[in-house]
Amino acid sequence: MHDLVIERATVVDGTGAPARAADVAVRDGLIVEVGRITGAARERISAPGAWLTPGFVDLHTHYDGQATWDETFSPSIHHGVTTLVMGNCGVGFAPLKPGPKATAVADLIALMEGVEDIPGVALAEGVRFDWQTFPQYMDALERMPHSLDFLVQVPHDPVRMAVMGERALAQQAATAEDIQAMRAVVREALQAGAVGFSTGRTDNHRTARGQETPASEASMDELTGIARAFEGLSHGVLQVVSDFDLMRGPERFDAEFDLVEAMARASGRPLSMTWLQRDPGGEQWKAIRSRVDRAVAQGLSLQLQSAVRAIGVIIGLDASFHPFMGFPGYKEVAHLPLAERAAALRETARKQRILAEKSERLSGDGTPIPPLVDLLLARIELIAGRMFPLADAPVYEQPVTASFAARARMRGATALEALYDYFAQGDGTQLVYFPLFNYNEGSLDTVREMLEDPQALVGLGDAGAHVGTVCDASATTFMLTHWVRDRPQGRLALEKAVHLLSARNAQYLGLHDRGVIARGLRADLNLIDPARLSVGTPHIVRDLPAGGRRFLQKAEGYLGTWVGGVAVQRDGAITAARPGRLVRAGQAAASSA
Repeated sequence: MHDLVIERATVVDGTGAPARAADVAVRDGLIVEVGRITGAARERISAPGAWLTPGFVDLHTHYDGQATWDETFSPSIHHGVTTLVMGNCGVGFAPLKPGPKATAVADLIALMEGVEDIPGVALAEGVRFDWQTFPQYMDALERMPHSLDFLVQVPHDPVRMAVMGERALAQQAATAEDIQAMRAVVREALQAGAVGFSTGRTDNHRTARGQETPASEASMDELTGIARAFEGLSHGVLQVVSDFDLMRGPERFDAEFDLVEAMARASGRPLSMTWLQRDPGGEQWKAIRSRVDRAVAQGLSLQLQSAVRAIGVIIGLDASFHPFMGFPGYKEVAHLPLAERAAALRETARKQRILAEKSERLSGDGTPIPPLVDLLLARIELIAGRMFPLADAPVYEQPVTASFAARARMRGATALEALYDYFAQGDGTQLVYFPLFNYNEGSLDTVREMLEDPQALVGLGDAGAHVGTVCDASATTFMLTHWVRDRPQGRLALEKAVHLLSARNAQYLGLHDRGVIARGLRADLNLIDPARLSVGTPHIVRDLPAGGRRFLQKAEGYLGTWVGGVAVQRDGAITAARPGRLVRAGQAAASSA
């Protein structure tokens, strides 16, 4: 007898093949039949008109801390994800450096709080830190029940801190002995089942203390020396985030890209890098594509992690950022409850005073806020052409005519005043969407071009991170609503979108047991009502440890999500089942890779 049969669904199998009407049978966690199924089943679901897809594989999350207190990986569980990867961008919570544990923990919390905008008090309260080495961290995660499958990468910054101590925080060059020790740490983790190694080289990442991240200036010798930890292994990937020294001058691009190529060559494994259209530097993404194409032609396995929408932030009075946080007149009322704060901002005298003030500097020593924020605030009248109201039904591709700059011109006001009046309305919960990158032309046409690139991997959702500024865990749902169903022009075929969300990412990771609806593969499945599907409205909740704040965005239209044949979500409600597990890469029990 089958455990589950889903009947008459539109099966989008993940391979890119045309969708077709079929039944799918599940038994003992596996797909056992696809076609017309008449055999008995413990549960039968009739799903005419619904899409049946493989579960989605999210390459780029930051649940490294949240996984220790949240069994469900919220909000990813609400957006069709059944397998996820954490430990991206070179940051994480293991290994711990030797010495006083409180110091080691404080340094890692400061790193993650600054780089990924996760409240330090929540991390201090929620993460147990009952490990020392990276394999011990994996064991601790494995002991805890979870809804979804997950894999871990070894992050460069904690490895460097564990080996070099204070010298890592001071960004001193690694010695040959340091590099050998770091390679041994990474090798041990890979042999324990870590799926890869990640490193970060971006000027926008700062610790909560305002310091550059420990590995952001690592040398060629260090990067290639660590990458050789993969020698002789049949599994593993590398992940890199870099702005290729953009703010220091375009002439540094090729030298920085040479480092990435050298890592890939030394490892012998696939490498993916962040790919986006920056501003300033709007043409750099083309230079990255050109270098990747040349490297691939030479036999290197380089991939481009691409977002499905703009890389943007949500700003509001209760979010991590908004345009008035540096104004003295606002700071006087910043401590008030939100509704009272909004009311105070509506006072005529206060409004006049604040609009006559200048914002104080926000970046600098002792703060994780990057200099880019001050640069943007100084250009508020210009960048308001890329700021849009975020309504209950969020629209992530709006024309400039809907921007606050256009609204201000229509009423004969400054953009700053238009934003002020918007935030001060009602109870102060109004939100603004500000697409920073991938939106230089005022549309997502560049993203469309990226998604068509043969080296593109869908990623960069950052689920679990930037919790007070974004909620791009909804990117998987957005792929189906915007790019498949709603965009007026330049849509993607449903079959291609599902392939990018499932099989393409699974294959990159070497997970050959999932990502496709086919006999003998894992029953990781989504059943979706395409008419009801929506990304949901982001809103602030205070459900992190110690009452920490984050944005939460729940999709509608997922009729069910199954992990290994077990329902983890039905009609938007998370079930009590916890079939998820740590997938140990390179081990037969975890994957046939």
